[in-house]
This record gives sequence, structure tokens and C-alpha cells, in this order.
Amino acid sequence: MKKTQVAAASVPDRRRELLDTAAEVFAAHGYNATTVRRIADTAGMLAGSLYYHFDSKESMVDEILSTFLDELWQGYDAVLGAGLGPRETIEALVTESFREIDRHRAAVAIYQKESRHLAAQPRFAYLTESQRKFEQAWLGTLQRGVAEKAFRADLDVRLAYRFLRDTVWVAASWYRPGGQHSPEEIARQYLSMVLDGIAVRDT
Repeated sequence: MKKTQVAAASVPDRRRELLDTAAEVFAAHGYNATTVRRIADTAGMLAGSLYYHFDSKESMVDEILSTFLDELWQGYDAVLGAGLGPRETIEALVTESFREIDRHRAAVAIYQKESRHLAAQPRFAYLTESQRKFEQAWLGTLQRGVAEKAFRADLDVRLAYRFLRDTVWVAASWYRPGGQHSPEEIARQYLSMVLDGIAVRDT
């Protein structure tokens, strides 16, 4: 009885390990070039054994992306519902984004490379909805900042949104968990450059 319980308890852990491995393979080689056999080889198991946990590579990438986005929106929704000012909201969104890159770097890379292609499939329709919500959250905050005079009146909010989005999420291409700087430290440096500039101001 105890052995059965231990084995059963280890299944979710093994599933999580396999998803982490699959995420790294998808991120490195792309969805189309990745096969179940390649994932299994990387995980050190037979392809047939991998099918015990997942019915297809599509199921694997689906779970990888949905897990990442569910966690991202849990954090974003908390920020957006906190009643913060526009600048504080941008700061919190940026910080939460770097935390998600720290937790789900490979999933972020997959999302960046594959979301447009995958979103054409009904199973991945949530990717389009997430992108719509993402744009609405960031653009809405920037527009509120201009209206409340927290940001410059001449700010092109759509250009600012694209700049913020791209410069934050491209970090997934170089960031490695456990590095010299924590995600919060990187966010602070990033926000200092974005919101205050890098040039010394005249006194």
C-alpha cells in the first residue's frame, strides 16, 4: 500500500519534470522541428513511455503555455486590481513580468516564437484572448497615466506599449534563473532606465 502511494505521488512530479524538459526542447528547436522522440531522448526515456504521460506534443505545449499564462494573469490581475497609480501599475507589471520570465523562461520563448502559428488552431484560441487582454492592460494603464498627468502629454502610448512589451519579454532570450541578479533587481534597473532615462540630468 505504501509503495503504491509513493509511486502515485511521484507521477505529478515526473510529469512536471517532463514538461520542463519538453519546454526547453521546444524553445531550442521550435515546435515544428520537435518530435516526441526528441523530447523522450532528452528526458532519457523511450518515446512510448512518454505517451504514458501525454498523448501528443500538442498536449505538452498546450499545458506548458496555459500554465505559464494562468500564472501570469494571476499576477497581472492582482496588480490591476490593487488600485495603484499609473506609474506604480507599470512598475508592478514590469516586475511581475520579470518574475514570470524567471519562473517560465522556456515557456516565454515558446510563446514568442510559436503563439501566432498555434493560435490558428481552435485548441489554442486562448492565446489570442490573452494577447488582447495583455494589450488592453498595458495600453489602458499608459492612457490613464497620460490623462492623470503621470506621463507626458505627448507620449505616443501605442509606441510606448510596444517598446515596453518588446524590451521586457525579449529578456527571455538571455535571462537565466539563478544568475547574478534577481528578477526584482533586473526590473528595478529596467524601470530606472525606462522611466527616468540613462543620461545625467543638468542640475
